[in-house]
Amino acid sequence: MASPQNVGPKRLVVGAHYGLKDFIAQRVTAVVLAVYTLVLFIGVLCMPAFTYEHWKALFTFKVFAIPLGQVLASLAFIALAWHAWIGVRDIWMDYVKPAGLRLTLHVLTILWLLGSVIYFAQILWSI
Repeated sequence: MASPQNVGPKRLVVGAHYGLKDFIAQRVTAVVLAVYTLVLFIGVLCMPAFTYEHWKALFTFKVFAIPLGQVLASLAFIALAWHAWIGVRDIWMDYVKPAGLRLTLHVLTILWLLGSVIYFAQILWSI
């Protein structure tokens, strides 16, 4: 029995990159979330008291007129949504076989994540 020509090191690899971009994106977003969690944890530990005013001050902290706390929180939440999208999308692709149902779940997931990001931004940037 002859072996196929496109197996092993002679495999034809084209445009898809076999998930490398998603793999790297999920690792980068995980690092962003870990760093933000550490910064937030240190910020909470440095609070003189755990009150609404101090919590608000943590997020509205400004450096050179840039609301650094809000910017960092927004970047972390966007990273969380992107990280979640990659994971949930892979679950739908692996375990949901009917194409119509999978597409519906993809659209619902995107709408839910987009709505979450918009709701988060509305809350965070209104303080």
